[in-house]
Amino acid sequence: MKRKVKRRGYLKERIVMAACAVTVLSALTAAGLWMREDDKGEDQGYVVDLSEIENSTASGGAAEGEVKIAQNVTEDAVTSDDLDYDPYFQETNSVHVENPDQSESESMSEGTEEEEKKTDASEKEETVSIAETEDDTPAISTAMQPTLSFSDNDSLVWPVVGNILINYSMDKTIYFPTLDQYKYNPAIVIQANEGDMITAAAAGKVTSVFTDTQIGNAVTMDLGNGYEITYGQLTGILVSEGSYVSMGDMIAQVAAPTKYYSVEGTNVYFKLTKDGEPVNPMTRLS
Repeated sequence: MKRKVKRRGYLKERIVMAACAVTVLSALTAAGLWMREDDKGEDQGYVVDLSEIENSTASGGAAEGEVKIAQNVTEDAVTSDDLDYDPYFQETNSVHVENPDQSESESMSEGTEEEEKKTDASEKEETVSIAETEDDTPAISTAMQPTLSFSDNDSLVWPVVGNILINYSMDKTIYFPTLDQYKYNPAIVIQANEGDMITAAAAGKVTSVFTDTQIGNAVTMDLGNGYEITYGQLTGILVSEGSYVSMGDMIAQVAAPTKYYSVEGTNVYFKLTKDGEPVNPMTRLS
């Protein structure tokens, strides 16, 4: 009896094991079929038609096959989402790039060269004209020369502030302390301090810069209409012959007096003439 029971138990175990094995195999088979169907339903994306490659290789050779491969890959594989692809890219100097007309660029460069040549020529002409002006007229050009028109009704400003040491006198002689004698005086001698600035009494043109034994360094200016002014006892002269000076412009500094005015002291010699004849400056000084 015991042996029969054991045999029955053994048979049951084998049946259960066989049933489990069948169940497992069925489950695996179903899973494999499901995964295969799922793979077929997915988008294949990049596909290369190998049949066309084989046909092209057999009929048209390797070169045509390569061209078709490139076309198939480009048409099927490249999408608008591919960041490596730029549909607007065009290689330089390729047939798809519109190069500018060379004739236009050449004409533009030729026009630029002509303009540069004209500019250089005009600069050279200006340089020559400036050099000629400097040689011919040491002052400013004749086109910029002001009109000198000092009239009998115009007045002068004091070239320096100070008392009159020796007054104008052409109708009778006047005493000169340093010379200790009487003589005529065609100018006025104005007291000043050494180093003071001397300004132009009127607008004019410098006609002479010279040195005299009695009045020292001096400057003569043409005022127009025959009038001239002479400044004496100067140092540090700031003007030159041919230059134009406006009223009030600085022309020099007061120098130490010459030996002919050592007693009178530091001064400015101031003389006004009309057509070479002395005029009393006091009648014109404001």
